[in-house]
Amino acid sequence: MTNRFLAATGARYPIIQAPMGWIARSQLAHAVCAAGGLGIIETSSGETEACKAEILKMQALTDAPFGVNLPIRFLKDDAMLHFICGSGVKFVTTSAGSPAKFVGPLKQAGITVYHAVPTVDTAAKCVAAGIDGLIVEGSEGGGFKNPEEVSTLVLLQAIRRITDIPLIAAGGICDGKGMAAAFALGAEGVQMGTRFVSCAESPVHHNYKQAIIDAKETGTLVLNQKSTPCIRALKTQRTAAIHEAGLMPADTFARLQELYFGGDMEAAVGLAGQTAGLIDGIKTAKEIIDETVAEFHAIAARMGAMATAGDFG
Repeated sequence: MTNRFLAATGARYPIIQAPMGWIARSQLAHAVCAAGGLGIIETSSGETEACKAEILKMQALTDAPFGVNLPIRFLKDDAMLHFICGSGVKFVTTSAGSPAKFVGPLKQAGITVYHAVPTVDTAAKCVAAGIDGLIVEGSEGGGFKNPEEVSTLVLLQAIRRITDIPLIAAGGICDGKGMAAAFALGAEGVQMGTRFVSCAESPVHHNYKQAIIDAKETGTLVLNQKSTPCIRALKTQRTAAIHEAGLMPADTFARLQELYFGGDMEAAVGLAGQTAGLIDGIKTAKEIIDETVAEFHAIAARMGAMATAGDFG
């Protein structure tokens, strides 16, 4: 049986690094690619020229495949789309909006396109639009979320019922156990964000990484559920106050880079998923990927032995 994600991308392992704004640039993406995963360059920061430069830098740094994310709602114009279509990039994830107008130009340029979805209805629309695969984003993940929470465990099964295209599981996954669970539910790959934010090669401040490591499984909050955008972020004094108020103030993200790169955890909201409660140390991207793959295969072998023996232990 062929893994369709690996066949389409040329990556060694079916592990994608999530496209976190300002964070998912060449320093992190290159480390993930070098370890056999698929690094992704973000464009959600809105810094079009800087992101173009990061894509070109990746092409100079590695011959390994990598991808780019296009967050439709946050793109100022078609400049990044046109650039990607002529760049030689072969894999794109789209998110935050309908991919219908993007699928045609991207696929005409020979690019494989996966779209991030939080519901079955959205998945069905993307399949109808001709998308190549889906990134199934459960509510456990950090960052921008669907206010109607559905876990990855349920969402993967529900979407697999309506389509046979490749699925990537995102949200609640940071190791081989999560990866094995996702594959059991029909995924052909996993996307990890919080795990890579806290890795050695991540460009963020140590305080942010340490806050992830120190967080419990209850260490995140879903904010702004009655408005947009709805997000999941680490518990801090600031996020607790926003949660209590129910709505995010207009300046919530104004000082985000002071949190990311200056280490002031109260300057903005530190996006993170529930896997923060499972992460207990800073590791290199290679260590994370090697350990994830080894654990995945060990679990798969144990489960295969149980199936062969017809027992449950």
